[in-house]
Amino acid sequence: MGRKGSFFWVSFSCGIMVLTFILLPLVEMLTAPSGAMLRETLQDRNVIRSIWLSIYTAASAAGISFLVGTPLAYLLARSQFRGKHLIESVIDLPIVIPHPVVGIAILGVAGKNHWLGQYLQEFGIRIMGSTTGIITVLTFVGMPFYINALKAGFEAISPRLENVSRSLGASMWSTFVRVTFPLAWRSVLVGLIMCCARSISEFGAVVVVAYHPMIAPVLIYERYEGYGLQYSQPVAVWLVLVCLSLFLALRLLALPQKKVS
Repeated sequence: MGRKGSFFWVSFSCGIMVLTFILLPLVEMLTAPSGAMLRETLQDRNVIRSIWLSIYTAASAAGISFLVGTPLAYLLARSQFRGKHLIESVIDLPIVIPHPVVGIAILGVAGKNHWLGQYLQEFGIRIMGSTTGIITVLTFVGMPFYINALKAGFEAISPRLENVSRSLGASMWSTFVRVTFPLAWRSVLVGLIMCCARSISEFGAVVVVAYHPMIAPVLIYERYEGYGLQYSQPVAVWLVLVCLSLFLALRLLALPQKKVS
């Protein structure tokens, strides 16, 4: 009984330390700007433009991840083949690669000296210093989160349900659309939110590929470098509130569904 009590208090103390470590800087930042400063910041067109660009590009990255990542997530969840673990490791690489390296790697294949960059230029597609470049970077860093979340969702669905559908004459496409995908919709939404949340916070790779147009993290960095904390904090507060709303939605989606009796 005494051991159990000591273990509880050690765990409780560690929990308090972790929460304090996370919350103290955030609470200080959120409470530092006055209400007047926050309202004034929202009246700044550059701030509104940068926050909207962050949301737009992050949502675009999530949409692209949905289109090309969903089939791959299903393949990884349902198939066993040689090299599968290697593919999963490659998918996870953007999570661990240093962010500036991501930007440098993308510019390496999108520049004038690479055949792909030359091909893109012929079609008028510009990566360096463009919204397209930002979306490319955010898709690169956000897609692993979508694929991993949806893969786990597909794995939780019993293959027997798909086999029954196929045995009744439904095609593979029809089975996926009518059976598998509806059952995995929560995982789809969680993956989209995770991808969007990861994308909206990206800075290091974006600043290499496209300093302009400015997304919110780049604008915050520029204002901090030029004017200090007081000028950058209000923008940071609004961006944190956007991220908080995304993760609140994630937590609500993760709540267990009520069973209908």
